[in-house]
Amino acid sequence: MSTALNMPLMPKATAVWLVENTALSFEQIAAFCRLHPLEVKAIADGEAAQGIKGMDPIMTGQLTRDEIDRAQREPAYRLKLADRKVKVPESKRRGPRYTPVSRRQDRPNAILWILRNHPELKDAAIMRLVGTTKTTIQQIRERSHWNAANLAPMDPVTLGLCSQLDLDLEVERASKGLPRRDEHDPNASILLPVDETTADNALQDYGRTEDKSDELDADKIFAKLKSMNAPKEVEED
Repeated sequence: MSTALNMPLMPKATAVWLVENTALSFEQIAAFCRLHPLEVKAIADGEAAQGIKGMDPIMTGQLTRDEIDRAQREPAYRLKLADRKVKVPESKRRGPRYTPVSRRQDRPNAILWILRNHPELKDAAIMRLVGTTKTTIQQIRERSHWNAANLAPMDPVTLGLCSQLDLDLEVERASKGLPRRDEHDPNASILLPVDETTADNALQDYGRTEDKSDELDADKIFAKLKSMNAPKEVEED
């Protein structure tokens, strides 16, 4: 069964209702609505889904009260979608994502953010995320956009142009084609994790590598001084 048939018809509206009317955890709501837990937290804090009216999943037959009560008693339990009486065919979106008119002015800032933070994403992925055109992406990349001087990178998730889950999926899909560490071929190109490249040990190793020549010069100087002092010690004896 496809993923679309295993999630509520209006995931974000359902998440709004669950946040406002239940004691479910962010993780439980996110798992049921196929959202990121941080996105659910943003809904609870009033930073996301503003203006979206909550949809009662009980009234629409997608959940039962007993299912919600069980999930509230058991934090590790995951909500299960009730069997639908009417099957809705899965819709296949083609072309770029539709962006509301009120959000279209934010798209260049979102594109700039993606280009800086996720350069591995191809133009097609950016088009799917923010609903833009390849021409606009190219103009922003080359700084030839008419408003390039005033653009500021902004997270598309924060702007409401896409969900965190959509962004994570595109990044994960793009990262599959990047080179990985090969233990059998030390000369092969590698891609180190961020936590490894920014670790304190890595920075210390880098510093030691840069100062290696200085350490060697210092040893030569001390050896020379020792040889110069040797005859004086013999005379004193």
